[in-house]
Amino acid sequence: MDIVKNEIPFEEESVFLSEDSKAGLVLVDIINGFCTVGSGNLAPSEAKRQITEMIEESGKLAKLFCDNKWPVLAFLDSHHPGQVEHPYPPHCITGTPESDLVPALRWIQEEPNVTIRRKDCYDGFIGSIQEDGSNVFVDWVKKNKIQTLLVVGVCTDICVLDFVCSTLSAKNHGLLDPLEDVVVYSRGCATFDFPVSIATNTKDLLPHPQEMMHHVGLYMAKGRGAKIATSVTFHDLKTQ
Repeated sequence: MDIVKNEIPFEEESVFLSEDSKAGLVLVDIINGFCTVGSGNLAPSEAKRQITEMIEESGKLAKLFCDNKWPVLAFLDSHHPGQVEHPYPPHCITGTPESDLVPALRWIQEEPNVTIRRKDCYDGFIGSIQEDGSNVFVDWVKKNKIQTLLVVGVCTDICVLDFVCSTLSAKNHGLLDPLEDVVVYSRGCATFDFPVSIATNTKDLLPHPQEMMHHVGLYMAKGRGAKIATSVTFHDLKTQ
């Protein structure tokens, strides 16, 4: 792991937000099927520190945003039965507990400032496209005049990264005015662990060491233009 960090280092920073920041929070797939032990084909088989910390940090941010009535958008991975998302096995089936928020975040569903968007693909930006061609995420950014987007969730190198890359591309094409900054909070993100010892005996799935791929996901997001935050500090905001 030290070799990876030495070969592909990236700068992290402390991010400060205030009422004037016009911030929005995006929660990516913090659901049972990816985070709760034993809750499906892609759920962890045992408790993982990185996932536990991600849920705790995301919950703190969600509470602060809700206390201050700031906009929150939660993506929930939800697939219809029989829908294939190669190379992964069936997961997060619509209507099952797998596609529901983890217990620690379920309360946000009752908050008026929270928008819930179920998606059936990796990328929440693509998953926000509706039949009429409109985009729930784009409309949410514009309606709330979001200038700073704070992103947390799972998996750092898959759904989080895909969403961040699409968002930055759309911003660069003038589709997300007035958005200025996309911030990925490193402690608020996590990915899964699939050791090489298991992967070698599993068809189609590649090894996926958790700490390494978490770092790679953050590195790639940074390379696309996102800010990577080690801490998020708020000034003069309401807390309860």
